[in-house]
Formats: sequence, structure tokens, C-alpha cells
Amino acid sequence: MSAYTDFSDLHHRARTYDERATEAAFLLGGIGTGNVSIGSRGELRDWEIFNWPGKGNYMPFTFFAIRTESEATGVKAAILEAEIQPPHDKSHGYYNGELAGLPRFRTSRMWSLYPYVFVELTSPDMPVSVVLEAFTPFVPLDEDASGMPAAIVRYHVRNLTGEPLKVSVVGSLTNALGFEGYDVFGNLKLEGTPSNELRTEDGVTGLDYRTDIDPAAERAGTMAFSGRGGTATYRPEWLQGQWTDNAEDFWDDFVSDGALDRFHAVESVGSELDKFLDFSYLRLRERIGSICLVQPVGPGAASTFEFMFSWHIPNRPKGWIEVDAELDRHREGGYDLIRNHYALTYESAWSVLIDLVTRLESLEERTRRFTRALYETSVPDVSLEAIADNLTVIRSHTCFWLEDGVFYGWEGIRAHVGCGTGNVNHVWNYAQSVAYLFPRLEQSMRRTEFVTEIGPEGDLPFRSRQSLDGERWKMVPAADGELGSIVRACREWKISGDGAFLREVWPGVRSAVEFAKRAWDTDGDLVPDSQQNNTYDIEFYGPNGMMATFMVAALQAAAEMAVAMGEEELGASYAHEAEESAKNFDAQCWNGEFYIQKLRDVNEYRYQFGTGIHSDQLLGQFVADNAGLGHLLPEEHIRTALGSIVAANAVDHLRSVGTVQRVYALDDEPGLVLCSWPVGGRPRFPFGYADEVWTGVEYGVASLLAREGMVEESERIVTALRSRYDGVSRNPWSEIEAGYHYARSMASYGLLTGFSGFVADLPAGYMSFDPVRDEYRTFWSHGAGWGTYEQSRDAAGALRAVVTVLEGSLGVDRVASPADSVIVVPAGDSAR
Repeated sequence: MSAYTDFSDLHHRARTYDERATEAAFLLGGIGTGNVSIGSRGELRDWEIFNWPGKGNYMPFTFFAIRTESEATGVKAAILEAEIQPPHDKSHGYYNGELAGLPRFRTSRMWSLYPYVFVELTSPDMPVSVVLEAFTPFVPLDEDASGMPAAIVRYHVRNLTGEPLKVSVVGSLTNALGFEGYDVFGNLKLEGTPSNELRTEDGVTGLDYRTDIDPAAERAGTMAFSGRGGTATYRPEWLQGQWTDNAEDFWDDFVSDGALDRFHAVESVGSELDKFLDFSYLRLRERIGSICLVQPVGPGAASTFEFMFSWHIPNRPKGWIEVDAELDRHREGGYDLIRNHYALTYESAWSVLIDLVTRLESLEERTRRFTRALYETSVPDVSLEAIADNLTVIRSHTCFWLEDGVFYGWEGIRAHVGCGTGNVNHVWNYAQSVAYLFPRLEQSMRRTEFVTEIGPEGDLPFRSRQSLDGERWKMVPAADGELGSIVRACREWKISGDGAFLREVWPGVRSAVEFAKRAWDTDGDLVPDSQQNNTYDIEFYGPNGMMATFMVAALQAAAEMAVAMGEEELGASYAHEAEESAKNFDAQCWNGEFYIQKLRDVNEYRYQFGTGIHSDQLLGQFVADNAGLGHLLPEEHIRTALGSIVAANAVDHLRSVGTVQRVYALDDEPGLVLCSWPVGGRPRFPFGYADEVWTGVEYGVASLLAREGMVEESERIVTALRSRYDGVSRNPWSEIEAGYHYARSMASYGLLTGFSGFVADLPAGYMSFDPVRDEYRTFWSHGAGWGTYEQSRDAAGALRAVVTVLEGSLGVDRVASPADSVIVVPAGDSAR
């Protein structure tokens, strides 16, 4: 089974990264499970399976290696990675746990077709080429299948010679249970004592890793490791030894015959020096286990060696921990523990492994179905890359999923803690991926807001803390956050068609709408003009596009939800208010080219923008598009404003900006700044992020451009953005803002809906497509099912469309489309 060969027709759609792309790191792991990453050299890196972010965490003596043997070539052995790249500037060189001195392949080439990652390894020293293929199952709408704490790693080995080769591939995994960090020698510091056991159960043979820590403790857990594809030999534990005895013993054993002895070599008698000096600190506490697979590979042929590993670290802090004071409180026992959601399904890593092996064929078939559907879409390659690569955020430490079924999200993560507590609603306004692919998870975020966090007056904290920390934060609500959450509640209802969800959140939503009108509109024209706290961590004053489009969208969304709740009179009132709000805002702020912020004196308050061209001036329209609300303002004004944003704010070289603010792009790098003043009027102190480049804002603008048919402008913005994430300067699978894997970057999914014109309205019984061109194919997903839509012209010139349901159901009675006819192919029907 090989996704590498099955997707041979799709590889051209992926960008590649060579061994010098040292920032490139692709996450393996499920939703809410933690991760381990694959680097561009094929190395395992950034071990983050312990319920905390862990950028830079390495696992000593954890690697894969190959040995080949034939009469002509003799014995060759190498670590299955490309050579380590400079700088080589560590104070003590490389730790022996990194095995930096063993042979490796000369070159690598990495690419991804989400959720798969591939790394091709080649070397003139070796008679084989190798392609690493790794993934964790990912199936839209199936959170459990996409939330397995496990990874599959395959090595496809091709014989480049004209004679048979005996090939051995070995995998070694350290038991890191009880992980507390590293000592000065780079060895693991562990709480408790780990142990490894060779185990066979339900047809699965592998290594079961355990620890003697109390199962109720935070660092308790298990790991498991298995392999298949050839004759297997096992070493449950390496020689303990001292100095480098363990690796010396292991490597000699592996290279000598391409198999592993079950038991390690007998330790030799200590030296005379040992009697006078205490070298006990050199005796490693890690328990390292290895599995070796052996099979012949014929001339010019290829064989696959497959490994699977899983983890089960069930207990995590019940609280938001992101600063030193909170860490100190936690260490002093200031936080309770709560279990990860996967702990409800699995009792141990071994049970995860058995389930994965048992269901792998089905899980992978479904995963590949998704991958093919996504990568056969007609969006430009660079937009497809942006959409797919940022799906990583869902399964990064930015998101977590707990035993009570509630899904949470940071803004992003630092190297070792989160950043931006509490499902920050003004940041998550931009994110679209979870809502479409896993709508039940996104619904839980709306429940947290409108059932748990909503205040008695309808005020909504922009950080949701109560459900985890036990107290509601007293804070000024964010205008964009609260209004956006109203719109997103409508989005969740429409995407899912879940009337019970709407009934549950509606009282809070209705209260929030009334609060918004009281709090942010002082003169009754339904255009926000008072103090408007927002995602720039400041307050805007006076009418402006960002807040006004959100107000129009919130009123329009509330109108539809009210009618669905049987409150027709209230719905009619909200609909009328939405019209008035849009009309009044357009009259006040449209200057013929874009929407300004209306202020008597731009310097009366700090941190405003006035007559500047604000990239987020149509943000409410972007969120409204993904809630199926249509145009909020005159269409010609939307298109003209978008053109003005691109003309003024899309900068080819960031060195031309000159800023003292945070820097996410610099020097020759291009990007879309948040605001500019091409004809003057810049405030003495503009809002603090005005000169910055945020990928979520760039995607929001690019998605609006795509939906309006301004394809070249959209592609220009995304091309510039993704050029910065080249694997050398930055990680293409981790777009940064206030943290790695920043939630706002999931606005990139809006490119998919924007280019296809996709709208899902399950309560109304329809979904619609309006692609940017006649010949078009796209992936779609909503709460009832997912699949593909393809439209083309037949020989007679008629536009025909086919909607194929790949999983679930169509979920609607009608598909609206520019096509003259639409054929629906149900799930399981092979007809096309």
C-alpha cells in the first residue's frame, strides 16, 4: 500500500524542499493528541506528545536506519536521513544520542499532499533510493478517526542495482514516559522508571512502553511501537552500559547481519578507573527499543517497510497556562488535571496501536479519498498549498480537545507553552477550516461562548476562561469578536443544519445582538461609533469598515436565525436594521475608492487610521461569505475597495515600509500590510500593528478577491505570502503571528470556498457553487457529507455539473449552480 505511487499524478501540485530547508517540519498526530514532526532531512523532530508544545524537543536514539547487502556492493548501512546541515556550533558538539557521526544519505527532497508527507533520500554511497511516507489518518466529519494519537511511517526502498539486495530497515524509539526535559549531557530527565516489553496481541506484535508513575499523575502514560513488511526481529531494550556502550553495541549488532539479537550483549568488566571515579551519571535512564524488518528487494524493484507508533498521555492541566506565573502556580499544584478526549476511546497506547492496525486499510482508504478530492481542485497551486498546509493547525498544539467533548483553541503557541488564552473570538473570526471539516468541534466553541460565557447583559468576553479556569474574565468585549461570533453561530447552524444547536445557543445570541446595538452604536443609526475594542489590541472610535461590516453581518445573521426560531417579527426587525446599517455606513464612509474611518480628528484618540486604506475594512464581508449571507454592501463598492487595498497595501519589498512594530516579513520579502496612507493622513500614533503583515488578513482579502472573480489579484497576494514560507526562512506548515501554527492562518480555507463560490445552507435545503470559471473542480464539505463538484462544457456547449458525495450524504434537496444541469452521485456509487 503506497500513497507515494497512488498519488503520482498529484505530486506536481506540491512544492518541494531539499535538505537545506531546515525550518520545514510536518506534524504527525491527531486532533488534540500532540505531535511529532518530520523534518526536510527525513528526521523525527519536535516531540510534542506530552500535552505541552515542545518545539526543539528531540528524542535521543530515536531514528530509522537501513542496511543493504549483496555480493557486488557488500554491506552498506546508513541512518535514513539526509546529512545534518550546518551550523555545527554546539558547545560540546553533537550528543551521542543524536548519532551525528553515523553515515547518512547525501540529499533529500520533501513534499506534502496533506495529510501525507514524503521525503526522498538519495546518495551515491548507497545502492538504493528511499522514499519516506508518513501520515496520521484524516477524515472530514470524523473527529475520532482524525484524532488518533499515532503515526504511520513507511519506507519505500528501490534497488538501483542489477542484482538482488538483502535489505534491513530498523526503527528505534526511546521510551520517554515521564519526560521532564534534558540534563546537561542531552539525556532525558524522566519522572519514574520506564520499562519496555515485547508483546503480541490480536495479531499485532510490537513493543509496549510503560512507566511506574501513578496513572492519575500528569506525566503518566504509555507508548507503543510496531512494524511490518518482512521478517521481524526485536530488541525490547538496548544495552544500558556507560559512555557510548549502548549505541556501539546496537550499531555493531545491526550492521553485522541486518537483524537484532533479542537480548543485548553482556557488559564487560569495568576499568580500574571506575574504582576511583563515579561514572554513574553516564548510565542512561532511557529504555530504547528497536524493531528490524528484513526482506529481499529484486533488481530494479521496490519494497515497503512499515512502522507505526502511538502514545497515550491522558492527563493535562485543566486551565490555560501561558506565562511564568501560571507555570509556577501549576508546579505548586495550582491546577487540576483533565483528560484528553482520546482517553475516552483508548485505555493505552497499545490499544491505539491495535485499533490502528486493525482499521488501517479502511482509515487509509478514507484518508486518501480526501487527499485526492482536495488536490484535484482547480484552485491555483499556491492557493491549494496554503489551504492544505494550514490544515496542520487543527492538529497542532494550538487546538486541544478534552474528555467533556469541548474543543478549545489558543491563538498560537510558543516553543513550550501556548499563547493567547481562551478561544480568542476576534482571532478565530478569521479561521474557517474547522467549521467546514469538523463542524461539531466548531459548534462546541459557540456553545462555550453563548451558553457558558455570555454575560447577563449580553456581553461576551473575548477570552473564554470559565469552563476551564472556573471563573469568567471581566473584560471589555471586543466588538469584532462578539459581532463575529454571532455571524459564526449562524455559519455553524447553516453548515450543520442542526436545529438543536441553534435552539441551544439562540438565547445567548439574541442577547449578544441587543448588547451590540447598545454598546457600540451611540446615535441609533446602527453603525458602530463608540469605543470598539478589537483584534489589534486597541480601540477604534467612529464608523469604520471593519466594525460596520460585522454589524451588518450580525444583524443579517440574527434575522435568519430568529425566523428559524419562530420569531418572525424579530427576524423582520433585524433584517430591516441590517439594511439600514449597511445604507448608513456606506453613506458615511465610502469615499469613492474605499471605506475610511470617520473621525473629526484622527489624532483625538491614539491608534486610529482615519483616511488610511485598511486591509480589514471588509472583514465582516469575508465572515459573512462563509456564513452564506451574500453581499452586505453594494457589489461595485466591494470590488473597488478590494482593488484599492491591493494597489496600496500589497508591497513587493517590505524594506520600503520602515516600521518599529513587530516584524513578520522583512527586507526583500513581499506582503500585504494592514494599513497604509498613500496620500497622507497617517496619525501621529497609528494602531500598533498597522505596518505588520498577518497571514490571516492576507488570506481574508485574497478570499474576498477570489469570490468576486478578481483571480489575478488573489493569486498575487497568496503567492507573495507563501514565498515567505519557503522552508529555509520559515516553516511552510506553521504560519506565525503571536505564536506558531497561528489560528488566524486557517482563513486560508476561505480560498477554497471563495474560488468555488461554495455556500452551504442545510436548514434551507440547498448548497450552491459559482466557480470563477466554467471548467472547474472543487472539494466541498459540510455537516452532512463531503465530496467533489465538477463542471464543464459538453460538445454542444452546455454547462454540465456533477456533484459526487464521497462520504455521508448530500444533505440538501437542491444544488444551485450556473450549470444547465446537475447530476448527483451518492456516496458508494461508482457512476460518474
